[in-house]
Amino acid sequence: MPTVRVYVTLKPSLLDSAGRTVAGSLRNLGFKELEDARIGKMIELQVEEYSEARVKEMCEKLLANPVIENYRFEVAP
Repeated sequence: MPTVRVYVTLKPSLLDSAGRTVAGSLRNLGFKELEDARIGKMIELQVEEYSEARVKEMCEKLLANPVIENYRFEVAP
């Protein structure tokens, strides 16, 4: 049974307040080399049969908001 991993992130032009908070906290902990952090989500799907078109449809209908988010996916055997 194939596993599909979907990665969803905010578009680069949008402010990522969670990422900004994490970056500030890491700098405060002494990680001065950190320039930026962006937060996203990973969704793992188990599918009976892989279909790129169906996974795209899932992403665009529910898993990601194409107006403000980018997504990509990969299939693991």
